[in-house]
Amino acid sequence: MTPMSHDFLDERSWRELVDRYGHRMWAVARAFGLSAADASDAVQAAWLRLAEHHHTVRDPARVGAWLVTVTRNEACRMTRHTARHHPGLPDDLPAPRTPDPMTTVLDTDEAHRLWSAVKRLRSPCPALLRLMATAPEARYTQISHHLDMPIGSIGPTRSRCLAQLRAIWQQENP
Repeated sequence: MTPMSHDFLDERSWRELVDRYGHRMWAVARAFGLSAADASDAVQAAWLRLAEHHHTVRDPARVGAWLVTVTRNEACRMTRHTARHHPGLPDDLPAPRTPDPMTTVLDTDEAHRLWSAVKRLRSPCPALLRLMATAPEARYTQISHHLDMPIGSIGPTRSRCLAQLRAIWQQENP
């Protein structure tokens, strides 16, 4: 096993990492009951830690587990911070459910197949669906600006994209 190389820091490699693991990291952060903004901060902190400590990751095949663990730790830290600074909240919040390993593997495989199907959609569908999935709190004005798309066409385009995705998914997963 060798440490991760520096060439993984190129934009294409980062995009692949985000596509493959970003959804799982987001789900882990939200499972702790964090707001969308706090979950986004937890996920961003995990990406930052990877950028800072990529040389310590010995097995590139385990980078997904590493990212999820860092996201979970960050979400725990944020949850403790919120409980300390908001005394009206109960101190004994139930621990988030941790899925069994088989469920995690199946969920990860299914998510990977889903995002692979999203990539095969016609433009602007991949960009629109990725943005709406990774930034669900984004307003249509922000999406319009980011994708250079009229506000009035975002909803209908989203519906068409989801219909295309549904057709691909049903064809490949009968």
